[in-house]
Amino acid sequence: MTSAISAHGLTLRFPVYGVDNRSLKKYLARIRVGGQLASWRGTTMVTALRNVSLELKAGDRLGIIGSNGSGKTTLLRTLAGAYIPDEGNLTVQGRVASLLDLSMGLDPSATGLENIRLRCLMVGMPSQMIEEKLPQIAEFSGLGAFLAMPLKTYSAGMQARLAFAASTAVEADILLMDEWIAVGDAEFQGSAHERLTSLVEKTRILVLASHSPDIIRTFCNKVIRMDGGRAGPIMPVDQLDA
Repeated sequence: MTSAISAHGLTLRFPVYGVDNRSLKKYLARIRVGGQLASWRGTTMVTALRNVSLELKAGDRLGIIGSNGSGKTTLLRTLAGAYIPDEGNLTVQGRVASLLDLSMGLDPSATGLENIRLRCLMVGMPSQMIEEKLPQIAEFSGLGAFLAMPLKTYSAGMQARLAFAASTAVEADILLMDEWIAVGDAEFQGSAHERLTSLVEKTRILVLASHSPDIIRTFCNKVIRMDGGRAGPIMPVDQLDA
């Protein structure tokens, strides 16, 4: 299967309700986030992405850099299909795995094993594959007998380990990541790093947003800078500091 991402002129707007337009404009200017204000039919709109275009093919490892609020996560969510652009068109070829919010969809009342199944379904894994991978996911989590207990009895670290183990068991052509994930104690973080590295090596296209230039240089061969919802040109990663 051919793996590719083709985006042309992506523009995404969010309506803002219950906030004074002038106060919001002052706030956005003060913190320098990328929301351009406009009014449409009496509703204040914030433009989160503005005319973003990019082309990626198999072998591309794209790093996205930019300050908080520049549009990095919004772009990732749009590529993942969570947001539908108001303008432009997007074509994604290949199986997509999104490591954007590991806690999303976890059920506090369900057991660890039930949450593994739920999380795997959310990342698009077929039911038969989930059952095949379940023993390996459970072992990697290191949670043992706790997997039979409700998630609400877990510490925050245990929940993170469970979500990470399930989310990174997916096999995908295109991997979307919002920051490099580090969870658990030092020993588990080492295993998590190895697991993520293996996942990245197997995927055909990687899109990774990060504040760390070192992470971008290590795992990416291309880089794009987001600023105010706009995307600069795609550059070789060795031009990151140029």
